[in-house]
Order: sequence, then C-alpha cells, then structure tokens
Amino acid sequence: MTTPALSLVIPLYNEQDNIEPLYQDLTEALEALNKPYEVIIVDDGSKDESFTRLTAIHERDARWQIVQFRRNFGQTAGIAAGFAMAQGDVVITIDADLQNDPRDISALLEKLEEGYDIVSGWRVYRKEPFFTRRLPSQTANWLISRTTGVQLHDYGCSLKAYRREVAKGVRLYGDLHRFIPAIASQIGVRVAEIPVNDRPRHSGKSKYGLSRTFRVFLDLIGVIFYLSYFHRPLRVFGGAGVIIGGIGTLVLLYLGYVRVFLGQPIGERPLVLLGILLVVLGVQMVSTGLIAEMVMRTYHESQNKPIYHIREHLK
Repeated sequence: MTTPALSLVIPLYNEQDNIEPLYQDLTEALEALNKPYEVIIVDDGSKDESFTRLTAIHERDARWQIVQFRRNFGQTAGIAAGFAMAQGDVVITIDADLQNDPRDISALLEKLEEGYDIVSGWRVYRKEPFFTRRLPSQTANWLISRTTGVQLHDYGCSLKAYRREVAKGVRLYGDLHRFIPAIASQIGVRVAEIPVNDRPRHSGKSKYGLSRTFRVFLDLIGVIFYLSYFHRPLRVFGGAGVIIGGIGTLVLLYLGYVRVFLGQPIGERPLVLLGILLVVLGVQMVSTGLIAEMVMRTYHESQNKPIYHIREHLK
C-alpha cells in the first residue's frame, strides 16, 4: 500500500447512524484532493453497532483502519492512539458526527502550505444553543487564549491539521486534546486559524453538556501549570511558601517586639497561632516544591505507561 500523504484521525463513540454518511462525505472530499490517504477510526468502546458497521467499511476499503478500545477511555485517548498510528506527512483530526465539513480539509491543507505547523478550524457560525454551548465556549476560548498565549477563537473545534512531527511530538493525558495547540507551543510551532463550516448533527446525541465547561476550566489550570511551571515547580510552590512564611515571620517579629519592648502579654492573642501557622505552612509549601522537582524527573514518559488498551486493530 502506498505511504499516505494524509492521515485522518477520528475518535468515535456510539455513532452507528453517522458512519455510512461519514464514509461517503470523507471519501468524496479526500479523493478530490488526489493524494494518498488513510483514515484511522478509533472506536472508543461504543455500545451500539458502530464497530460492526466500521468493520464492514474496512472490508471494502482497506484505507480505513479500525481501532477498537476495550472500554471508553475518552476523546483524548482516541486522538493519542490515532496520532501514534498515523503515517501521513499531515495528520488531520475531525469529528465523527458530521458537524465538521470534510470539504474544509482542502482549505486547511492550503493554509498549512503557507508554513504553519498547525491549522485550526474556527466555527464562525455555530449551529448550537447560545447559552448552553456557544457562550460557555466563547468564555473558555478567551480564557485559554489569554492564559496560554496561543490566540484561537475556537479551541473546541475538532477539525485541525497538524504536521506529522507536531502530532508525534505531543504527549496527551486526561482531557488535554482541546489544548494541543497550546501544548505544542512549547516546541515552537506556528499556529493559524481559518473559518470552517459548522453543520447540524446528522444523527444521534451530543456527548457533551454544560458540565464540560467546568471540566475545561479545571483542565486549564493544569495546562497553565504544565506550560509555565512543569519544569520548575519549585517556583510556584516555593514562591507561595516564601510569601506565606514571610508574612508569618513578620507577624511573629511584631509580637516579639510587643512582648520584649512594650511588655505586653501575647500568650492569649490569636495572632500568635496565626503567625506560627503561616510559618509552618510556608515551610510545607517549600518542601512540596522540592518534592515536585524530584517527581518531575520521573515524568510520564519514563514510566512508558499507556493511557489506552486496544482490543482489536484491523489494518
């Protein structure tokens, strides 16, 4: 089989009715590009007939690889598995629910040829409720852009194109797939964004609700720490410890002055306990920073521990 120029990575969960329309749309769009390609579908432990229908497609089109997880590991794990198996010079991620338009892939590739390493889709006109989906998304995108320094209007858009070396160079854990452009910025990448079409869901139900917004904010805290302090955790823990311990020391020095020079009793003052508490807490924070420095050196890669387990891989 010819080495593919494009690798499409598609995580999928309970999308049985979207599989055949997805195949038709993708095949039409990709064959128009006149480039050899492969499609890596990662069935994230679907409980419907998704894997059976994907198997039928694989039997008639060998360009479609089907990966089945043993259980539901999440979208990040699906993308990580696809990235690991992709052979193309360009890796493209896209949703399986047909809300992303495969015809936009050509525009992503054109922008990538301008010298960018990542091109992200921007759903300018989203077909979703404003208060439950678009407003929380806009808030999260603004916050992510401000805190990570990678300015994108639509981090949540799955339609993205990556150069092979970028896709292979990121390590994904938890739910970090939406932060890939920010994480990849560590190695110095050029990121662009282009408007893409947003279509109504073809069939089935969305796997995300309003609760996802709160998880995004929690994940963002982790990403900020990862980007800013992962390689120097002592700075955040030690810095906080020095400030807290310093305040406690000043409190105790003040109380010492009151007792020694002014002759006032301080034994019953709550301020004594507060000063001692702040000093102890400061020491603990500095100690935590030192421990984090050591833990950082046994990072995930040294453990070589996978975040997914494959039941079957058809290729």
